[in-house]
Amino acid sequence: MVPKGWMLLQVSDICKLQNGNSFNPHEWDTKGLPIIRIQNLNGSGNYNYFSGVPQDKWLVEPGQLLFSWAGTKGVSFGPFIWNGPKGVLNQHIYKVFANENVHEHWLYLALLHITQKIEAQAHGFKSTLLHVQKKDIDNQFVLTPPVAEQKKISQILSTWNKAISVTEKLLANSQQQKKALIQQLLTGKKRLLDENGVRFSGEWCTCTLSEVAHIIMGSSPKSEAYNDNGLGLPLIQGNADIKCRVSCPRVYTSDITKECTPGDILLSVRAPVGTVALSQHKACIGRGISAIKSKRKMSQSFLYQWFLWFEPKWCYLSQGSTFESINSDDIKTLKLSVPNFEEQQKIAAVLSAADTEISTLEKKLACLKNEKKALMQQLLTGKRRVKVDEAVAV
Repeated sequence: MVPKGWMLLQVSDICKLQNGNSFNPHEWDTKGLPIIRIQNLNGSGNYNYFSGVPQDKWLVEPGQLLFSWAGTKGVSFGPFIWNGPKGVLNQHIYKVFANENVHEHWLYLALLHITQKIEAQAHGFKSTLLHVQKKDIDNQFVLTPPVAEQKKISQILSTWNKAISVTEKLLANSQQQKKALIQQLLTGKKRLLDENGVRFSGEWCTCTLSEVAHIIMGSSPKSEAYNDNGLGLPLIQGNADIKCRVSCPRVYTSDITKECTPGDILLSVRAPVGTVALSQHKACIGRGISAIKSKRKMSQSFLYQWFLWFEPKWCYLSQGSTFESINSDDIKTLKLSVPNFEEQQKIAAVLSAADTEISTLEKKLACLKNEKKALMQQLLTGKRRVKVDEAVAV
């Protein structure tokens, strides 16, 4: 149903698509105008350059609306507003020009809204790679309001974009600060203050993980014992049962092999090796997981932060050419330097507070994106109408 005052038009009625040029490797250079390729649409700063004389139809200025018609679903396919340097456009990307009485930012939102329908026309590539013809885009239908209403819709959604952008920057800053803080605190380069306001001092002790923690290697239960009826215990088999740094089991098992308890550190011992999480369940652990629990005078929270810090280093210990894994000895013989128990607790408290801030921002960002998505669906289909004042209509 077409909302009152709107029209049902095809993409070819509201914009013009102009393809880029096919720049062959022999035309690439180390200077000149950057050649804008699909990977550059997603922030890659790696460019080849064209030093010849470009045709006007290839030139792209910052702010130009583009449409990538070959790429990866959800990553490099669909509409983009170019925010990089002035350059020349490679093939597989269209420049998009709004027709008369079409607001350019609304056009971007409208193309984004129908991208899934365009993706459905993909052909000639694998399931994750998309490739469409010009007609597959041109022939799509778009509910089109008057230009004044387009402008108002664009203004409203731009407000949400700004809130998302601000939150993304805050999140990136918090993550970078945590990264720097964990490097300083877990190497002893930065020492905190004790309860009396005196800076911690003294040497840290070097030990193996087996000296300060109990390590339980998982063992897979019989597959016939799996169930969805809550019989037995939840089963944590590997990375697929970990979400957002906590356990998230998918099935139960009545064949209990090895167990973990709430608060245990969960370590993935199979590809991808080294993923760290905390158990929220009393559960059975399969062979893809190791559960770690601190011994007396060792802070569990400090150990968890240490494993987060060590996470990228597991690739040096993994074994096997086709399926990476680590074994019990790899884990038990890990060497770590630890301060006294009070300093461990202080370090863990500071880093945990940073994690809480990051988690809060991640949840806020996810909420903003979901709300914007729902609002787009309503505004771009006319299910929710906006009030257009005279200032917008001009």
